[in-house]
Amino acid sequence: MTLLKLHINDVFTKKLPADPALENTRRQVAQACFSYVTPKKTSAPELLHHSPEMLKELGLTEADAQSDLFLKVFTGNELLPNSRPYAMCYGGHQFGSWAGQLGDGRAINLAEVQQDQKIWALQLKGAGETPYSRTADGLAVLRSSLREYLCSEAMHHLGVPTTRALSLALSGDQVLRDVLYNGNPAYEKGAIVCRAAPSFLRFGSYEIFASRNDTATLKTLVDYTVERHFPHLGAPSKTTYLHFFREVGQRSMEMVMHWQRVGFVHGVMNTDNMSILGLTIDYGPYGWLEGYDPGWTPNTTDRVHKRYRYGTQPQLVLWNLYKLANALYPLIGEAAPLEAILAQLQQDLETSHLNMMRSKLGLQKPERSDAKLITDLESVLQATETDMTLFYRQLSHFTAQGGDSGLAAIQMAFYAPEEVVGDVRAQWEAWFLAYRERLQKEDRKDRERAAAMNAVNPKYVLRNYMAQMAIDAAEQGDVTVLDELFQLLKKPYDEQLPHEKWYAKRPEWARNKVGCSMLSCSS
Repeated sequence: MTLLKLHINDVFTKKLPADPALENTRRQVAQACFSYVTPKKTSAPELLHHSPEMLKELGLTEADAQSDLFLKVFTGNELLPNSRPYAMCYGGHQFGSWAGQLGDGRAINLAEVQQDQKIWALQLKGAGETPYSRTADGLAVLRSSLREYLCSEAMHHLGVPTTRALSLALSGDQVLRDVLYNGNPAYEKGAIVCRAAPSFLRFGSYEIFASRNDTATLKTLVDYTVERHFPHLGAPSKTTYLHFFREVGQRSMEMVMHWQRVGFVHGVMNTDNMSILGLTIDYGPYGWLEGYDPGWTPNTTDRVHKRYRYGTQPQLVLWNLYKLANALYPLIGEAAPLEAILAQLQQDLETSHLNMMRSKLGLQKPERSDAKLITDLESVLQATETDMTLFYRQLSHFTAQGGDSGLAAIQMAFYAPEEVVGDVRAQWEAWFLAYRERLQKEDRKDRERAAAMNAVNPKYVLRNYMAQMAIDAAEQGDVTVLDELFQLLKKPYDEQLPHEKWYAKRPEWARNKVGCSMLSCSS
């Protein structure tokens, strides 16, 4: 099958109101869900990498990916037949405050593709300005594009609901960016990533119309969403809208619980970055916990208030859902049923977290003492800097019947093992004693428990220093590190002994290096 035979079916633009203005000028767009735009042609596009899995999902072949046409289409230099690119209109709460109209400022939707009974919206990020670009240029740079490309696919293989990525390409153009927002802009290599999802609708897509009292367009969009992406809920009605909100809430909470499980921190959980499908979306200043720290955020913009720190992510999803409930209220007319759903989600959160942590600890039979065991663990993990990923993976080596203290199994997770003395050592030994007593109440053998733990505790995650190494090499024209990480992260739960070098703590040189510790939203 050639690229031109993609099964395009642009339902979004057929069913929803379009912005009547066609000129590509920054403006407020009213009573419309999108604006038609044309990607910017680039000077010297070059394909750096593509995902074979996403090729297959779209019905494409490796031969397609090697074609000149593939390069042109997925860098915005040529349009797919019978398609008309567009940028979506939405608003959002950013860091807790209403920001008004936002929209796809550097994202352009190419088309919707139907393949094997799945819907894939294809979107270019960094392909030029749109009416929603505000004061920006609509472009993206290699470092942020590579991070989004790698992380999208890595999260998928971790089992985390996510948008996907098809391709990563250089534009051949230079893009001016101020990496740390400190008044020192510099030119960087421009890049474009093609990402894919059943839909890129987000909470802010609904908030914008509610904020403008445009109930007619709000209803049109909600009805479309239900019919297109939640058809099992039945025909649109007040009852259906409530079922819709409940399911969005459940999907969103499931997503964030996966984040907590693998130690992922999104960094910028604004309502415009919350997928209506419960997918991880908009990979910007994200990061994985190195040392376990509930207060850590990778986002330089959030350094002071730490609104989007690891430990508060579930509560922030609930806060965002509260804002979505406000947006849907005009269609329901009653606050009580929406409040009841939010209250139930809050109540379910504690149970979900407890069950997730039980799985990480290899506990199969719920015991009343589990909550304290988990709370005590989260406390002792912070007694000295302890790598989260290594700790949980190494914990599977601990034996319920053994006589050791347990510290030997997790030794490699300590950043400063010399600190594990005195009170700190005593805390750890007390916790392992309680953990051993708890394991002895289980029926499973150590080997069975270890296998179950290793299925939920990844051995390999995309640490920021790893992504930065791939970026540094790619900046010099070397994509071997990018490809090695791409292949490694396809099997994050496997041992992969040839890649054991990546199973290690963050190196000391990366502790405070730009791109390895804190990151900005700059892309």
